[in-house]
Amino acid sequence: MRLLYLDWPHLPLRIEAARRPPLPDLVVLGGQPWEPGSVLDCTAAARKLGVSRGQPLGSAHDLVPEATFLPIDPAAYRTAFERALEVLADFTPSLEGETDPRASAFGQAFLGIEGLGRLWGDEPTLARRVARQVASILPGSPRAGIGNSRFGAQVAAVVGARGGGTDPAARRIRDDRDGSLPPLEIIPAGGRETEAAYLAPLSIGLLPADPGTRDRLRLFGLTRIGDFAEVPRSAVLARFGPPGGDLHDLARGMDGRPLRPRRAIERIAADAELEPPVEELEPLRFVLHHLCATLCEQLDARGAGASRAALTLDLERSAPRRYEQALPEPAAVPALIERLLMARLEADPPRALVERISLELDGAAPATGQQLGLFTPQLGRQARLDWQLTGLAIRFGRDRILQARLLDPEAALAEGRFAWLPAAAVP
Repeated sequence: MRLLYLDWPHLPLRIEAARRPPLPDLVVLGGQPWEPGSVLDCTAAARKLGVSRGQPLGSAHDLVPEATFLPIDPAAYRTAFERALEVLADFTPSLEGETDPRASAFGQAFLGIEGLGRLWGDEPTLARRVARQVASILPGSPRAGIGNSRFGAQVAAVVGARGGGTDPAARRIRDDRDGSLPPLEIIPAGGRETEAAYLAPLSIGLLPADPGTRDRLRLFGLTRIGDFAEVPRSAVLARFGPPGGDLHDLARGMDGRPLRPRRAIERIAADAELEPPVEELEPLRFVLHHLCATLCEQLDARGAGASRAALTLDLERSAPRRYEQALPEPAAVPALIERLLMARLEADPPRALVERISLELDGAAPATGQQLGLFTPQLGRQARLDWQLTGLAIRFGRDRILQARLLDPEAALAEGRFAWLPAAAVP
């Protein structure tokens, strides 16, 4: 799983600075000192003097009585970040973001970018496009990192903002053209070993541990994440309990926290312009092959499967043709979907030149698994019988592919013992 992490630190304060520039050096955001609220955000100068998030406003005033105390506008902060998330959702439906300004994760977004290369370009290009699209909505540039897990992507963003890590395999992309994206740190694609190798030389302070746990780790001489990862897990559990075990998993590149999309995945689509327009089916097969591969790669990364496919052909000087095909089972196997759609095209080919081809997959259902035999050799993606029957029904007609269903084996007449039914449903 490849994730792009974007973080706008101190987003409420950024929004206030954009609304009423210039802000003084000492600013506390949360309300007036005599009000019963708490600090939502503050400037760096105030943090150096001891002000922190969640602190009572009266306590913050005792620390920095000369500071400017500003009221908060949670609705404006929420609206701004929700607008940004709507823009990000145009790139991928696999998007997670917290919209509550009082939550610690406010201003952070995770984007599942697995399989988006064919649509938006390589990972650095995608990150630049994403940052530019939200540059007019959220003030300032975000911290950005790409990794194989949530923790890895977050660490990459922090390391990239500090100047880059020590892993020679990691890429650091610098975008100086418009300042919409700071240096982007990219962890190489791979499994937990790749992630652990990137994390190993970094400071143990990057682990999401409480200050007490960090101090105890330093007492044991553990200053690097790799040092902590080499400690036996049983020893970590005995000393730090289950929370320590979670930290140990992160240090070893094992972050099993799934992405929680803001919306359920309903459908995904892709299209391609044909220049010049084509008439033969073979060029259409080539384009359809790439569209199926692109969309199925995205579904597979989310554990989803398509239950219906819709193919639309924009024709020259003619009305568009739309082919809708119900799939025998929810799946994300491009070869199977391509085969059924090509069967539809061969049975009912377009009567004019095709200028544009669009494919839409309904991906709301979880992908259907298949039980394989333990002692028999198996193909990686063998065609299932129901897919074969559906393809035959498209090619030869639904009424020609039948299956027998037992009714009453004890019936006196033969026609009462079984009935012929269509083997596959074709819309």
